[in-house]
Amino acid sequence: MKKIGILYGMENTFPNAFIERVNSKNPEGIRAEAVTIDKVVQADPTEYAVIIDRISQDVPFYRSYLKNAALSGTAVINNPFWWSADEKFFNNALAERIGVPVPKTVLLPSKERPADTSETSFRNLAFPMAWEEIFQYVGFPAYMKPHDGGGWKSVYRVVNPQDMWHKHQETGQLVMMLQEEIVFDDYFRCYCIGRKDVLIMPYEPRNPHHLRYAADIKATGEAREKLLATVKEYTLKLNDALGYDFNTVEFAVRDGIPYAIDFCNPAPDADIYSVGPDNFEWVVETAANMAIERARQHVPGQTNLTWGTFVRESVVIKQPDLPSSTEVVVKTSVPKKATKAAAKEPAITEPEPKIPTQKAAATKAPAKNSKLKK
Repeated sequence: MKKIGILYGMENTFPNAFIERVNSKNPEGIRAEAVTIDKVVQADPTEYAVIIDRISQDVPFYRSYLKNAALSGTAVINNPFWWSADEKFFNNALAERIGVPVPKTVLLPSKERPADTSETSFRNLAFPMAWEEIFQYVGFPAYMKPHDGGGWKSVYRVVNPQDMWHKHQETGQLVMMLQEEIVFDDYFRCYCIGRKDVLIMPYEPRNPHHLRYAADIKATGEAREKLLATVKEYTLKLNDALGYDFNTVEFAVRDGIPYAIDFCNPAPDADIYSVGPDNFEWVVETAANMAIERARQHVPGQTNLTWGTFVRESVVIKQPDLPSSTEVVVKTSVPKKATKAAAKEPAITEPEPKIPTQKAAATKAPAKNSKLKK
């Protein structure tokens, strides 16, 4: 019997509906249940062929458990190794490389130094940074958000440099990114499951949470059909590059062009009271079918994870030729007795490092007389 497990936390509607849907299909030799963890021993396989992960982003213990499970052959959805490495700024750069439009975005150092660092830790950071070029590239208004965050936490709308620096004071050790504001005509949130099934949902992020899916598509006629086809194409392209089997992608449409705004949501909202009954039904049915398919494809004892094209293509790049064997020589020596001449020589000391700033913070606004202040 192959088991499909779902690992979840505070959710109430989706996990149980998912389990019931899989089992109602009565797939031969396959059953679904909530994951139970009683012990985690290194390299021990779990009892699950497939695990749907809905919570490990918030519970490090679960994330480590899932990596161990994946190592032992469980098909974890989504891949916990890639999820651990993924972050929004990299995703934006990857989207640009594969031809999906994204807002202009730059990375900002944290306002406060990370723990266990000093001024010397930032000797490679130019001071001051090229703020004028940064602001000209991104423009204002803009959004400042964590480079690896989610759930709309610590997101700020900033209208000018002074506003940005003022709000940056609140971000502590968070590494932020400054992103162009896209004033949109239409907005979509798209489910992508199994990197092949896409549900395009009109979405209004400015509405209260429970009303965000209460939106209509403004584009009409041929423009509407072309827009929806492009949104689907971009959604599939992004998830294929990232390797996510359960994700949502958000697009803001400006002048007919869909810009990918947020596409790192590997545990996306699937609650019936927020997405609505029709969308909920699609997610439950499609996720159940995908999980059953992955259970059938599961091969015990081998890696059953999904990897995106970015990683797969990187792995097959030809590596430089290396010698077939390398001799390692360990040289030992006996310390010589100090001579009188050597004792008179001055001691060699390490030069003082050049410190780029005299301030405690990693970033700092320009001086008051700077033209950027205006």
